Parts: sequence; structure tokens; C-alpha cells
Amino acid sequence: MLFNSYTFIFLFLPVVLGGYALACRVGARASMGWLVAASLFFYGWWNPIYLWLILGSVGVNYSVGRALTNHPSKKILALGVGLNIGLISYYKYAGFFANMVSTASGVSFELGEILLPLGISFFTFQQIAYLVDSYQGRTVRHGWLEYILFVTFFPQLIAGPIVHQAKILPQFLNRVPRLKARHLAVGGTIFIIGLFKKVVIADNLAFYATPMFDAAAHGEFITFFEAWGGSLAYTFQLYFDFSGYSDMAIGLARMFGVTLPLNFNSPYKSTSIIEFWRRWHLTLSRFLKDYLYIPLGGNNRGNARRYANLLVVMLLGGLWHGAGWTFIFWGGLHGFYLIVNHLWRAVKRHLSLGTENPSWLAISSSWALTFLSVVIGWVFFRSASWEAAINILHAMTGLDGRLLVTVGYLPLLEPFSFLVGNFDVTETPLLYFQGREQLAWIGSCLLISLVLPNTQEWMSRYIPSLKKPISLGFVPRLILWRPTPIWAVVLVALLSLSIVFALQPSEFLYYQF
Repeated sequence: MLFNSYTFIFLFLPVVLGGYALACRVGARASMGWLVAASLFFYGWWNPIYLWLILGSVGVNYSVGRALTNHPSKKILALGVGLNIGLISYYKYAGFFANMVSTASGVSFELGEILLPLGISFFTFQQIAYLVDSYQGRTVRHGWLEYILFVTFFPQLIAGPIVHQAKILPQFLNRVPRLKARHLAVGGTIFIIGLFKKVVIADNLAFYATPMFDAAAHGEFITFFEAWGGSLAYTFQLYFDFSGYSDMAIGLARMFGVTLPLNFNSPYKSTSIIEFWRRWHLTLSRFLKDYLYIPLGGNNRGNARRYANLLVVMLLGGLWHGAGWTFIFWGGLHGFYLIVNHLWRAVKRHLSLGTENPSWLAISSSWALTFLSVVIGWVFFRSASWEAAINILHAMTGLDGRLLVTVGYLPLLEPFSFLVGNFDVTETPLLYFQGREQLAWIGSCLLISLVLPNTQEWMSRYIPSLKKPISLGFVPRLILWRPTPIWAVVLVALLSLSIVFALQPSEFLYYQF
């Protein structure tokens, strides 16, 4: 059940809110029990058989966590973590590793079709963190009902954020359960903004990104403008898809009085890869840092070890996103980016180069280099195979006659014909390259992501998330959100437009991870 589906918006959510209001009159545990039941129904809507999987996972991890709290043991911790890794390895990576072994040995391994359970990457990492915290004696005192809700709470169950027990469990334990108009207004506003980002912006960008990547996967000839147009379209499609989902998750949780951590914070405003990873998928970055990078030694054992740790962490981060060599390479590429970024900072500090008050030109150049590096990385992230990614990157260089102009782009370039003479025009099987329309979408998205405040900044008066957003500019108080008639009209317009666009088929990109 997708957040942007009519079933969710017009049936599931109103029923859950109404039932929660009634359950709150009975008591705190009744309200938590209602949310658990609703969350399990939400998860089982896609495939009821996997309810046993998540319930089994929750039961085992709760039992292991209690054992670790009462009797800390490295063996018990290793057993619990191993069970979680084994679970995700089977469902997500068994086929990938079987193909690797088959290729290396020449012996065929047939595992059959393994259907990936929704959200397994997120609730597995969440529970591994819980076990480590239990071993270290850092868990908040709680019962089984609070733990089940902590793992299965439907706003963050399928695609994050990866929530931490110390931040979420107290919210279930230390509050008076009831629906509040303030929470409904703030949460509903954030949800509507996220819905608009998803169905109006991200889904329409897919019409320009998907055909190019599909054509590259089939080995078709991709021209320079098609490669850049499709890659930039996907760059912003993923941005608004993930940003939209993150807003919707935060908004939904807030309707029930729960504040989730910030997971997405204007990453395309970053002027370095280090800053990018402080803004993109914040909860995954925190998990990898706290439960992998630091245990490996972090940056306390010399620079060589630090850079090796960074590379290992990013390779595993790439593998977490998907069982494929393109994902692993994407993670390794960002590991390389981070190493170069840290080395450059060390050189600048040593030589005292521009460490204070950098010029506008330096900032702009840093942003452009960072954005270009991210776009190149997304080509591997999105491509169906290594060959498809190389096909696209080759086209982006304009080599081998790929500067041919597709018919859809010709009107954009005709004013410049006096500079280069007549253009060589070609027809391609790609259907959604309309030139002006695509350029308008990409240009608009670039301006939105760079100039406008993000959702957390718009809503900053009401503390929408657990982490204060990084702000790169001044946001006038007059345009900050408030529960006023003007904002109500704006939100009704956004919701109406979103409902119309929600008719077209779509899915959240991060659901597959």
C-alpha cells in the first residue's frame, strides 16, 4: 500500500486516525495496540505471508535484546546480529552470491525466485542497532508492546528513516495519547508537501529518465543530449522521490504525535561530498558511522586506516542499496570521493588555502564539482548493468559522433546554428525527449532544490523533526508556514493537484532497497 495511493489516502489513513482517537480514550496501551495492528495490516497488505517474517524477526530480536540487557554477552550479541544478517543475506543477496559462485566455479546453483520482503533493509538495520545498544546498556526501559511499535510503526516501516530506540521509545512511553489539532495540522501539511513532490514532480520526471536508461540497458545508441537529459532527470526524480517520501513519513508520524528524525536535508545544496553525506539519507549515514565506521577504528588509527574504513563502509553502503555490481561500484565511487575530499581538506589546512571566507567563485566551483560527481554516481546507481552505465557515460562525453541532435532537441539549438553550421539530426526510438519540456522540468527542479527553503525550513516554527535542518540562507519569517487561511488555500491546491496526478501508476524508488 503506497502512501500516494487512493486506498491509503481515502481509506486506510482516515480509519487509522479515527480508530486511534477512540483507542486513546481507553488508554495508552490501547492506543499503541491499535497502531501496532494498523501497522501490521499496512505491511501485510502487499503480501500477508511476510507478516510471519517480520513478527518472527521482532520476537527474536526482542528476546535477544532482553537477554543482552540482563546478561551482556558478546556471544549472544554475535548470535543476534548474525541472525539478522543471515535473514537479510538470504532474501536480498542469496541470488547475487549464488550467481557469483556459479560464474567463478562453472557450477550452476538454482535457488528459485526469492521475493524481497518490503522494508527488510530498514527494519533489520534498526534491530541490529537495538541489539548493540542493549549489549552496551543504552536501551530505554520498555515492554514488548513498545518494542513492536518501535519496529513496525507504519510511517517509517517500509523505507525509513532508520529510527533509533533512544529517540523513539520515550515518545511512546512518556506521552498522553490523544489526537491534537496542532499535530494534525503540522503533520498533514508536511504530508501534503511530500505527496506533491512525489506524484507531481518525481513521477513526471520519470517520463524523461526511464526511457533513456531502458534504451541504454538494451544497448541502443544514446546521444549526448539524451544521456545528459535522462541522467539529470533521474538525478532530480530520485531527489524529489526520496524527499517526498521522507516528508510523508515525518508528516504521518506527526499526526499521531510522534516526531521522526530528519532523513533528507537539501543534499544538492552541498559544496562537498562530505557535506552531501551529511544531508542525504542521514539515518543510514548515522548507522554506518556509529555501528560500522567507529567499530572499525574510525579515524583514530591514522589516515591510511581511516581511508580504508571509509572505503569499506561505503562499499557496504552500496551493497545495502542493492545486490548488484553497479550498486557496489556506486558505493566504492563515493568512498573514493570521500577519500579525495578528506585529502584535499588536509592539503588546504596544511597550506592554509582558502580555509576562511572562501570566494563566491570557489563556492560555486565546489558546488558544481560536487553536483557533477553525484550525477555520475547516479548513472551507476540507476543503470541495469555495467554495460548500460558505460554506454550512458560514453554518450555524456559526446564521443563517437554522439553529439548528433535528436529531433526533440533541435528547436533548442537552432538559434546557435550560426556558430557551428547545420546540425546533424537523427531519429531515435526514445519517446519522451521533448526538448523544451524536459529542459523546463530540469531547470525548475534545479532552482527548487538550490534556492527554495526545504520542508523542514518552511515548518521550522513547529519543530517538524528531531534534528534541526541545516540552513544555507535566510528564510523570511513572513513566508514560514502557519495555520492561516492563505496557507490552507495553498495546501488545498497542492492536495487537489496531487490527487489528480496520483491516478498515474507509480512507486517509491526507495521501496526496492
